[in-house]
Amino acid sequence: MTNPEIPYVKVHFRMEVEDDWPPASVESLWAVDLGDGTVRLDNVPWFVRGIACGDVVATEADEEGVRWGGEVVRRSENCTVRLIVLRDGGSRPARQSVLNAFRGLGVDGEGIERFGMVALDIPPTADLAKVQRLLRHGVDKEWWHMEEGAITEQWRVVGAG
Repeated sequence: MTNPEIPYVKVHFRMEVEDDWPPASVESLWAVDLGDGTVRLDNVPWFVRGIACGDVVATEADEEGVRWGGEVVRRSENCTVRLIVLRDGGSRPARQSVLNAFRGLGVDGEGIERFGMVALDIPPTADLAKVQRLLRHGVDKEWWHMEEGAITEQWRVVGAG
């Protein structure tokens, strides 16, 4: 949330928990209310699969006014990749160094202390080949575990090449 003039809302997503992961059955994300029952997601999901920052999602309010996310109406073409940082136990400096490395490749993200995680928002304008090489390198070096939360066809094509 960067602009107080924009109508931000919280959108909640239900998740399936298996073997105690993810650590919650609901994740809420900030989104811009587009005024027609849809929202544009404005932060990177930590746990919800299949969505990315910038996606436009249909919502439905329950009887208490809580907005629940539904199907993706329009994809942003961004990818969501999550890392559990292993170096230095996922410390703040370790998470920040990961964010800095990816920022140099045109990728935004944020870290969360509780799980030693970093969530990456990878736009289609980033050098996807370099991003994927760095991701694989970090996995190979055991700097982090990686999960592709939402990927695009462009991501798949680059990864197959």
